[in-house]
Amino acid sequence: MAEVDWIHRHPKAEALRVGLISWAGTYLTFEAYKSTVTATAKSLGRRQTWELLVSNEHETQAVVRLKSLQGLYLLCEADGTVCYGKPRTSHHGCFLLRFHRNGKWTLQCIISGRYLESDGQDVFCNSRVLSAYHMWTPRPALHVHVILYSPTYHSYARADHTVGRVWVDAAVPCLEECGFLLHFQDGCYHLETSTHHFLSRVDRLVPKRSTQTAFHMQVRPRGLVALCDGEGGSLYPQGSHLLLGLGSTPMKGEEWFVLQHFPAWVSLKSKSRRFLSVIYDAEVCAASERLTQMSLFQYECDSESPILQLRSANGFYLAQRRHRAIIADGHPMESDTFFRVHWNCGKITLQSPNGRFLSIASNGLLMSNVTIPGPNEELGIRFANRPFLVLRGRYGYVGSSSDHDLLKCNMDQPDCIQLLPCHQGIYHFQAQGGSFWSITSFGTFRPWGKFALNFCIELQGSSLLTVLAPNGFYLRADRSGTLLADSEEITKECIWEF
Repeated sequence: MAEVDWIHRHPKAEALRVGLISWAGTYLTFEAYKSTVTATAKSLGRRQTWELLVSNEHETQAVVRLKSLQGLYLLCEADGTVCYGKPRTSHHGCFLLRFHRNGKWTLQCIISGRYLESDGQDVFCNSRVLSAYHMWTPRPALHVHVILYSPTYHSYARADHTVGRVWVDAAVPCLEECGFLLHFQDGCYHLETSTHHFLSRVDRLVPKRSTQTAFHMQVRPRGLVALCDGEGGSLYPQGSHLLLGLGSTPMKGEEWFVLQHFPAWVSLKSKSRRFLSVIYDAEVCAASERLTQMSLFQYECDSESPILQLRSANGFYLAQRRHRAIIADGHPMESDTFFRVHWNCGKITLQSPNGRFLSIASNGLLMSNVTIPGPNEELGIRFANRPFLVLRGRYGYVGSSSDHDLLKCNMDQPDCIQLLPCHQGIYHFQAQGGSFWSITSFGTFRPWGKFALNFCIELQGSSLLTVLAPNGFYLRADRSGTLLADSEEITKECIWEF
């Protein structure tokens, strides 16, 4: 495909969220019931997540505030105590953030000049003399399924399993090969591809995680990261083909990548089983029986309302134009690109801004010309760039544990749920060992079933979904940490980030 006009956006808030790990391996934690801040938690959750608000940034430092997901700020008081609340002055709650060569951060209170530190339990600002106890390791808090965008080359990393390499040459991150799982273990990161191979320090993909696949991460505001080996080498695109490899002489910031959540791309099928595709650069037609890159659409939906934008691989959005035609030439903020989505058992109908529903005309073109929708207006929808799901709920990731025979929903490290498409919107969930998810009479799940069960997926946002289980109830994250299917209604605990 020819090079496309791709519209890049500023990083979203989740790209600026981090967990801060103390020298003792514990996380800076918002204690809602104690009205204080501690460093006792062993894993990264909502109360350990802080949004980095940057007011002034230079190469090695920045002035920042740390804001909790509860909307309150980290504050250092005159007596050295650390708490949370609303800043009382323009400098109250401001810290000088310094980036150190080993990937660590230090946070120095602007007013007192004292450093944020922890004794492994309590958090305070007492000392003006820098030491190892003041070092904090940043861990990006965004979902572990990510893409790596090179601002230097304006392209995305892509795993090539035919040769066992990773290239930084994808103009559009619409293929599953552009997605990576970012595993955090013992202070290091491991990049896993869509086929469950790992990037190694010898520039090759290997089947297992090891010390050779472990990288240190430098983290900067605006979602910038660099992966290093801790011995002076870093990963950056090299050569005319932009091979992602380890080297020691990057030029012009080549080693920096923007870390972003892996976007959801879908395919849409008409009742006649033909894919919606962009043809002649802009027209949308249901004519192809074969899935191509121009049959893929990025699913961008507001989680607060059923308003959907579909972004084509040509870089533009589907929009309603003259004579009710749907054309892929829209821009992000155009009102004609906003469609209302209606779900029905894993299929969707789309309603245009003029109130009419999208339908396939006799010549195959997508039009906005139906006032009362029926089966002909329903579109089958399927993930186009995800062979598996990684689900994160209110209490952590969905995964298995050697200590429990039931699937949990409060894990720090996730399991991959392999997706076996059945009907449109219906999938079988397969565990990592090849067995299937099974459901008990109590609505709990085990990962070693012998028979495939049907799960219905409906998208609730750009990266949010709900799952209707085989027993007719929605999957729900229980506060106890057990994954359940017992909810008749969609509540906050039924919403999963994927």
